[in-house]
Amino acid sequence: MAFDAIFQPIQIGSQTIRNRVVSTAHAEVYATDGGMTSERYVKYYEEKAKGGCGLCICGGSSVVSIDSPQGWWSSVNLSTDRIIPHFQNLADAVHKHGGKIMIQITHMGRRSRWDGYDWSTLLSPSGIREPVHRSTCKTIEEEEIWRIIGDFAQAARRAKEGGLDGVELSAVHQHLIDQFWSPRVNKREDEWGGSFENRMRFGMEVLKAVRAEVGNDFVVGMRICGDEFHPDGLTHDDMKQIAAYYDATGMIDFFGVIGSGCDTHNTLANVIPNMSYPPEPFLHLASGIKEVVSVPVIHAQNIKDPTQANRILEGGYVDLVGMTRAHIADPHLIAKIKMNQVDQIKQCVGANYCIDRQYQGLDVLCIQNAATSREYMGLPHIIEPTEGAKRRAVVVGGGPGGMEAARVLAERGHEVTLFEAEDALGGQITLAAKAPQRDQIAGITRWYQLELARLQVDLRLGTRADVATIQDLRPDLVVLATGGQPFLSQYPQWGYDADPEKSLVVSTWDILSGKVAPGKNVLIYDAICEFSGVSTADFLADKGAKVEIVTDDIKPGAAVGGTTFPTYYRSLYEKEVIMTGDLMLHEVYREGDKLVAVLENEYTGAQEERVVDQVVVENGVRPDEALYLELKAGSLNHGQVDLEALYAAEAQPCLEKLGNGEGFVLFRLGDCTAPRNTHAAIYDALRLCKDV
Repeated sequence: MAFDAIFQPIQIGSQTIRNRVVSTAHAEVYATDGGMTSERYVKYYEEKAKGGCGLCICGGSSVVSIDSPQGWWSSVNLSTDRIIPHFQNLADAVHKHGGKIMIQITHMGRRSRWDGYDWSTLLSPSGIREPVHRSTCKTIEEEEIWRIIGDFAQAARRAKEGGLDGVELSAVHQHLIDQFWSPRVNKREDEWGGSFENRMRFGMEVLKAVRAEVGNDFVVGMRICGDEFHPDGLTHDDMKQIAAYYDATGMIDFFGVIGSGCDTHNTLANVIPNMSYPPEPFLHLASGIKEVVSVPVIHAQNIKDPTQANRILEGGYVDLVGMTRAHIADPHLIAKIKMNQVDQIKQCVGANYCIDRQYQGLDVLCIQNAATSREYMGLPHIIEPTEGAKRRAVVVGGGPGGMEAARVLAERGHEVTLFEAEDALGGQITLAAKAPQRDQIAGITRWYQLELARLQVDLRLGTRADVATIQDLRPDLVVLATGGQPFLSQYPQWGYDADPEKSLVVSTWDILSGKVAPGKNVLIYDAICEFSGVSTADFLADKGAKVEIVTDDIKPGAAVGGTTFPTYYRSLYEKEVIMTGDLMLHEVYREGDKLVAVLENEYTGAQEERVVDQVVVENGVRPDEALYLELKAGSLNHGQVDLEALYAAEAQPCLEKLGNGEGFVLFRLGDCTAPRNTHAAIYDALRLCKDV
């Protein structure tokens, strides 16, 4: 079998894991009612177990003490016995599908925010603040040290009594255990700092207390960093020494190993590598730890593909592979491998929409799979064929929303025709993939192309649909996903003209698509501060242009997530792109063969000028709704969506009118309704079409 290494069982402590694939600990932001594992939480992990995942380690950064804040990102709360019955629900749901479930437990020390929930006083070994969270903290006292050690033990007890299969001690991401380890932040001169043994003492006492509480028949693992990547931090050799030291106790059942610390914005980007990174960039660090320990080693960083995972295991680099974002994208990944449906796996593209939401305190979602974490609402990963009449559906627009609508309708068994004006599918994904750091996002389109071919959707590429074309097909359902166009006309003083020969400004779309050649001295004005502006700056600089990117926001890329903007900043600084905040584009005028961009300070109104040969504007899009307005009056529902049904993921009431010969139901979604994002378009397509 091509994937034999993946399907080999392995023993971790007292537990036999059915295969070598793990969904590693991440903060889901689904816990409710003060950190309890909700129905949403349970269904999310049940789906992974149902899909064949061997081991799920849930609850990244789940707190053991009430002074380690969990409220702002809804992590799981193990500081109270209230969690036990909730764990029992979780364990039962995973176990009935043959999976194993553990939880990561921690005290985050200084790595959190104090301004919310119980307004905690944060702690660290020496009272040194953390750059990422910008939170001040006190120096931990010895009484508090022993209290927290006891809290770890009681948290492990609650996990065991709740029926979970183990706990993973977090000594990674500069949480409290590894804050004690690192001389970078541990400046103590008492028995908890200084020498190697003293710096190890807190973690060792935690381990001893946990093991004394739960016994030897309960799995206890530890997640560690393979190298902090700080000049004054813990090196790979340091971490090998630490891993061997803890392994020698015989109290650890497994190690999870990742690369990089994450207490600065730059190192944070390494921990969850986005699509700009190569595959498994830090595998060598996990492999180095495996050389010095006697228990299984798990590694999870940018392992997305089953062939890649199998190769890592066959090579003996580690014992288990973490495919966490891969399971967020497709929780049925393992089942599809078993059924020889590898081409049907919805592979993670590394967009990091999931983790970037989590760092904003928002629930984890997948950019391309709207069913993930919405299982509790009845949104399906596997679309079942309808038991009712087969309908004829027309979808207009081949971007992500249109492709999802066509896929879902075809899976339901309906006859689907998709019109796309361009010669290829993809919509704005195609444009995004042109940028230097965004090429892998094209994987979203590749998956849809394979699925639409498998489902025999009638694709009419290079064809702009009109009312007559649509009516000729006598559809029961019309879904419009026609997108929008760059919104350059908002301010006449920018000098936009529909005739490109007369226009003083061009759009980011013009540049990325190749419609307009890059200038040599370019000003980009970015009013949106998401991917398009910084991607275009990166693209132009890559072509040799001298670039300044200006925004009226606090900084360019302000709305790009915390694990993603640092990789842009690395590239833009390296290419000497000038980044300027707090200035709005007031006016553009021509002076000789140059353009003058007049910029106005957001706060003072003071103006300054830039003399350039090209002005590129990113100001979002305006919906392309002309076709919708032509079709609206003739539709059964006048294009309207029942919002209560939509938000409850229930069937649209207007679908009941189908089949009586009266006409067609009309939906629109994505940017042709209102500009949002890829996930929003796919989500609307799924919930509108799944019940047709």
